[in-house]
Amino acid sequence: MYPHHRRTSQNTGEAAGSIGYRGSPVNETPDEIIDDTLTGSGLVAEKAKRLAKVDEIRTSGQEPYPYRFDRSHTLAEVRAEHGTIEAGTETDVHVSVAGRMMLKRDGGKLIFANLRDRSDQIQLFISKAVVGEDAFVAIADLDLGDWIGVEGVVMATRTGELSIKVRSMVLLAKAMRPIPDKWKGLTDTDTRFRQRYADLIVNEEARRAFQIRHTMISSFRKTLTDHGYIEVETPVLHMEAGGAHARPFITHHNTLDLDLYLRIALELHLKRLIVGGMERVFEIGRIFRNEGMSTRHNPEFTMMESYQAFADVSDIIALTEELITNAARDALGTTVVDLGGEMVDLSQPWRQVRMIDLVAEATGVEVHPSQPVEQLRELAAKYDVKCAPRWGSGKIIEELFEATSEHLLIHPTFVTGHPVEISPLARVDRTDPFLTERFELFMVGREFANGYSELNDPVEQRLRFENEQAAKDAGDDEATGVDEDYIRALEYGMPPTGGLGVGMDRVAMMLAGVSSIKEVILFPTLRPEVL
Repeated sequence: MYPHHRRTSQNTGEAAGSIGYRGSPVNETPDEIIDDTLTGSGLVAEKAKRLAKVDEIRTSGQEPYPYRFDRSHTLAEVRAEHGTIEAGTETDVHVSVAGRMMLKRDGGKLIFANLRDRSDQIQLFISKAVVGEDAFVAIADLDLGDWIGVEGVVMATRTGELSIKVRSMVLLAKAMRPIPDKWKGLTDTDTRFRQRYADLIVNEEARRAFQIRHTMISSFRKTLTDHGYIEVETPVLHMEAGGAHARPFITHHNTLDLDLYLRIALELHLKRLIVGGMERVFEIGRIFRNEGMSTRHNPEFTMMESYQAFADVSDIIALTEELITNAARDALGTTVVDLGGEMVDLSQPWRQVRMIDLVAEATGVEVHPSQPVEQLRELAAKYDVKCAPRWGSGKIIEELFEATSEHLLIHPTFVTGHPVEISPLARVDRTDPFLTERFELFMVGREFANGYSELNDPVEQRLRFENEQAAKDAGDDEATGVDEDYIRALEYGMPPTGGLGVGMDRVAMMLAGVSSIKEVILFPTLRPEVL
């Protein structure tokens, strides 16, 4: 994948093969790399050797872990300002830069190294004649992975490789463990996620995924702010676990001697703010659901929820398209993304189709929540969909949709018209009392967003909550109870409102082109490490 690098040519005073590639950090050859999978005596011996180096530095009167370093430029700034200088040019531009040393080659009187910071990586050109013999020996004794600060002048080698001709170098932090190598890396996925710090050192794709995630979240904030939304923060600890169907985590507050729930959604507190007159609010926050783990699910994840007064579901559908399309453009530089192996332009209008129509397409049978439940149970049995005794027609239709249709929705699709039974916080459809003005956004067979015209009638909301409470009492541990304070808020009056929830981790997965949610969560939940 990367070009081979030949040994330093002492005759020309520069690397015969450029070290300035822009890929994953490497050492010279596999034999020269100490793998981080070293165990037992191998790792113990390597750490002891590096600890001895630290002791030697302290004995000499220097500090191997200084308090600070003043840098003048990031490496990306150096490249942006001087990346076009002619080959063989040495400028009079002095820079101070810092980063981790990822490659080092000793050519006798010259050392070539690669320095990498968060933004970029650049070659270091170290001449014994420039830095002096003592400093040259100290630099040669550094290990890959060490953090260093460098002062020097910007130059380009005869092959045109942008470099910094080092005048002085200081150790900023000693790496006691050897970094994983380019060829093996961290081959065990659990180790990659558990030791994310090591994964980020060597894995360019991991760094890219989290840069995409950062840019995506910034894009969401900008789009919402441009539309007049105010970002807010609401409680993580809830008296009632509401706003979604999910099993909550329970914690205990000692002073109040009170069990509380980690929030399973942001919704109900944000809508209280609409009641208070804030009109357009959003929050990007962590959500906690005590459920299973998979490539699509982590017990804690990030949601963006927004609420807009005087809007309905049609406004929210338009906002959802804009948010995700802008995020793709900002994070990737294009609105064309890979969805299930097919390149799709997100800027094109997205399909809208009712859930009941998708089930009819898949089964050849018209379905509707007004049908007798036994008819839908018979249809469900044909598709091996198991039905709980308490389920009504609406819930069975949802299960049929998940079994027959959801996995086929590769292109962006707004699935609309959810049954009332499964939508306790959405307004009834203005043309069909058995359906709601709700949508879920699907791409590549998975849900990305959920939105609706918000139910703002406190009397009807109480009835919906009581139905949820009955389901909870019957054994549904994902059903919610009656939130009396939320009912009280609605009794003060909530204007017509459109609401949206977006799974930010899944959007990041889609934009980064990864198949597991763990690739876009820095520290995902894992089983305890066996030591």
